[in-house]
Amino acid sequence: MTTGSPSTTSGDSVVRAASVDVTLNGIPIVRGATLDIAKGEVVAILGNNGSGKTTLMRALMGLIPHHGEIEVFGTPLARFRDWVRIGYVPQRGSILVQQATAREVVASGRLGHRRFFLPESAADRRAIADALAEVGLADKATYPFVRLSGGQQQRILIARALATGADLMAWDEPLAGVDHKTQELLAGVATRLKSKGTTIVMVLHELGCFRNLIDRTIVLADGRVMPPGYNHHDHEHPHAGHRDVHGGHEVDETERPRTHRTGLEVG
Repeated sequence: MTTGSPSTTSGDSVVRAASVDVTLNGIPIVRGATLDIAKGEVVAILGNNGSGKTTLMRALMGLIPHHGEIEVFGTPLARFRDWVRIGYVPQRGSILVQQATAREVVASGRLGHRRFFLPESAADRRAIADALAEVGLADKATYPFVRLSGGQQQRILIARALATGADLMAWDEPLAGVDHKTQELLAGVATRLKSKGTTIVMVLHELGCFRNLIDRTIVLADGRVMPPGYNHHDHEHPHAGHRDVHGGHEVDETERPRTHRTGLEVG
């Protein structure tokens, strides 16, 4: 595992950001972030709470406004439309589902593969069933999503991303609040994705069960991408003025406007 940016060419760059700034409610959250993620890489975005890592992920996914340049699969973000190529897993606390079943949440990952109002195809049904089986929750398909445990909800969100058949997986804090069994299962899913050449970008606080899978880390502090060798655990800021210094915690912008729908705005 290494830190910093790889040497990429335009042909193998999946996500590229140059001098990206994000300001929310007048507070700078991400400052001048530059990064390049190559095809097939497994990359962890690390940082302490409030460092801007979730905000950066959401900017890369086009979910919040930004300044600077972002390209996805070689296309400027403002013109990118091929969202089925991205399996985005947001934090559980930002999911707006009420009456949806586990299967319905997973099925929302297939919406980009068919026209509106058309019924599920055989390929859709197979992808949904395979994704539920992959995360070990085929028997929970009819359960209300909100009635599942935290770990089960996380697995359903991963299954939704798997159902897309995406080339890029973008997972935001997949290990938050899940038990050891779920962590091992998610590590197995990520291992199989990596073996297929899928690009994976994960926001993490700790590498945990993904440690042996990560090719490279990108560390954020105070909203800035740090140089190689920076250890974010050496720079904790427990004082009361943390938000003023660091630009606020990422969860403060869960209600900010999106530039495209994630498919999880149910109910």
